Amino acid sequence: MSTAEYMLERAREIPAEGPVPSPCISVCRMNADTALCEGCFRTLDEIACWSMLPDAEKQAVWRQIEERAAAGASAA
Repeated sequence: MSTAEYMLERAREIPAEGPVPSPCISVCRMNADTALCEGCFRTLDEIACWSMLPDAEKQAVWRQIEERAAAGASAA
């Protein structure tokens, strides 16, 4: 399973309510072409702000991760 497929699967399992888990999977490498982490598909700003975001905004980041991972999975 590729990282994109794994993150897509995780994104689809995020509950609509309650604590929102971090997307970090400890593969911390920024892709120079996409400006996204190769592990969690977040931008540097999203990574830096994560712990301060309210749950609703974390959910929004997860939706973006799902879109980014879907694009990455289809490109593989």
